[in-house]
Amino acid sequence: MPRGSSPKRERQYEHIKESAEERGESPGRAKEIAARTVNKERARAGESKTASRSSLDDMSSSRRGGLRSHSGAQGPTKEQLYNEARQRNIKGRSRMDKAELQRALGR
Repeated sequence: MPRGSSPKRERQYEHIKESAEERGESPGRAKEIAARTVNKERARAGESKTASRSSLDDMSSSRRGGLRSHSGAQGPTKEQLYNEARQRNIKGRSRMDKAELQRALGR
């Protein structure tokens, strides 16, 4: 965790890391997931000096987790795949469905 982070963010980081390890993620991957999630939440709450546009414009990680927990693990959303395809300049992405976007991105 970054220096000066709040006790709440420390607890959040530990909780996310432990949950990821319980799901079978490696310790390194669990740390990465926890750090990315907490950093995104810090950016959304205005607690960090810099924030990426996707951290601010995308839905919150807790909202996404809630949506996925009810429908099963289906991987990234179509919107996330579309945004990645846009960043990679994949042609015809606007007419693709989720499965086609996954194939175009090599997933």
